[in-house]
Amino acid sequence: MSFRITGLSPDLFRPLFGLGEADLARQGIIRFRATEVSGMPDRIELRDARPGEDVLLLNYVHQPADTPYRASHAIFVLEGESHRYEAVDAIPPALRARMLSLRGFGQDNMLVDAMLADGGEAEIAIERLMALPSVAYIQAHYATFGCYAARIDRN
Repeated sequence: MSFRITGLSPDLFRPLFGLGEADLARQGIIRFRATEVSGMPDRIELRDARPGEDVLLLNYVHQPADTPYRASHAIFVLEGESHRYEAVDAIPPALRARMLSLRGFGQDNMLVDAMLADGGEAEIAIERLMALPSVAYIQAHYATFGCYAARIDRN
């Protein structure tokens, strides 16, 4: 079954890019400069920040529906990023390199089923969840820290 993985829209974060530390702090946001590859996975382009790139650490509501599964968590976004990841039947680098928690949700935004998958075997788990007729979309999370990673839809 074909699937599409999509990063977050940079438009959501553009007003934050370039703000001073005090303005960010008032919103509970912290700027970091990446010093090593991996460890700071961007949610827009779905890749790890490279050394010298600035990322913003902020809280993001990834499950906004008014259900018991409404949820938010800390995420990194590359400051200044303008193009989001979107691809069919391809696992982006940041997801491929990590253990994932894949959570299948129905049209009513209620959790239907979930699976753990090594990023290198994510396609198999995605296909298993998408094979369930009651799963409308999947949210991928980085299993170790529990952070939202990306949305996966049927293509």
